[in-house]
Amino acid sequence: MSSQNLPKPDAAKNMTLIGHSDQGGRPDGVQLMVNKGHAFIGHMFSKGFSVVDCTNPRDPKPVTYVPAPHNTWNIHLQTYGDLLLVIHAKDMFAAAEFQDEKAYYKGALGEKVGTASASTAPVRDWSAGMAVYDIKNPKEPKQIGFMPVEGGGVHRIWYTGGRWAYVSVLLDGFTDYIFMTVDMADPTNPKPAGKLWLDGMNTAAGEKISWPANKRFGLHHATVSGDTAYGAWRDAGLVMIDVKDRANPSLILHKNWSPPFNGGTHNCLHLPDRDLLVVLDEAVLDDYEDGFKPIWLFDVREPTNPVSISTLPTPQEADYRHKGGHFGPHNIHENRPDAFVSSTTIFATLQNAGIRVYDIKNEYRPEETAYFVPPKPPKLIDGRPNRPLVIQSCDVYVDKEGLVYANDYNGGLYILEYKG
Repeated sequence: MSSQNLPKPDAAKNMTLIGHSDQGGRPDGVQLMVNKGHAFIGHMFSKGFSVVDCTNPRDPKPVTYVPAPHNTWNIHLQTYGDLLLVIHAKDMFAAAEFQDEKAYYKGALGEKVGTASASTAPVRDWSAGMAVYDIKNPKEPKQIGFMPVEGGGVHRIWYTGGRWAYVSVLLDGFTDYIFMTVDMADPTNPKPAGKLWLDGMNTAAGEKISWPANKRFGLHHATVSGDTAYGAWRDAGLVMIDVKDRANPSLILHKNWSPPFNGGTHNCLHLPDRDLLVVLDEAVLDDYEDGFKPIWLFDVREPTNPVSISTLPTPQEADYRHKGGHFGPHNIHENRPDAFVSSTTIFATLQNAGIRVYDIKNEYRPEETAYFVPPKPPKLIDGRPNRPLVIQSCDVYVDKEGLVYANDYNGGLYILEYKG
């Protein structure tokens, strides 16, 4: 798309749009990765995933679309080297029980899907597991392996090369997503290895929940730093896991700040050189119904006692609370080793408030240094009832050169230069 035809932002500071793509007519995106100059994008509503050639970031070109199996979504994926890992799970937002999105974010997901109990086991009309693709030629992903699981499927993956991947997985007999390590020694035959869950989640073993029934005590995903996995466990907060023995992960600590805060923990990013942990609580409901959701900074010098020391600033230049849709954090750039890595600059998406950049050199007084708020999307791809036509910036990825890639549930791929 030529520069004169680029979408005009609703607001911008220290960020310039240089490229945009509707992703081949499928402008909805969830997780995105950039590998070999190509963006790999999981779709929320268009099913499957797409590849966009960004070797010329000012003129991104869609090159491949890989459809998902029936009733399955591929919303999250990871690339590293010549491998692409893609989740397979029940397409939750196409299901009747989740047309009101509040139902997805409240209560035990496994009970609603029907996988938590043998007595309510549903007809399995979806693919559940993790697919592995060879992407030596990024334009032509070739599936080389698949790890099936019994249950709702895999939600999100952490993989940065080597033997081990880490997934959140909804297995039969569990109330919600748990932590699992995956042995990638043979990428054509990935195998489940160790598992960890919070007490009360394993209904098949007779465990009983001890938390309020309207809370989601399930793992969104974990990122791994050294031999520690930092798990974002939604309404259960932070779960730190010792993964020295990948086949036998063990609990280091569970720390929850909801209540009094409003839950929804979605990302954890360890900054090992500074003994800091960035923790993001996701805004999941329209019109600020679930209230203030911060991006926290924790001091983890004493790993068994993380202490919250500050939160990143909230946008002030517009009334995002009343804009419609979700206002508040969704995702952060996770410092992948094949991408931009910084312990002082944090990139985040704040949904209807766009993409935000923060300077945390002073960890006690973080500052916002840049933002880019895309315009209203041309149309809704989200087919659920009563969805507002507003931007919902979803994921952000920053490459080694510092180019910022961001996407939206309806608005396509944005490629930005950060001027901070």
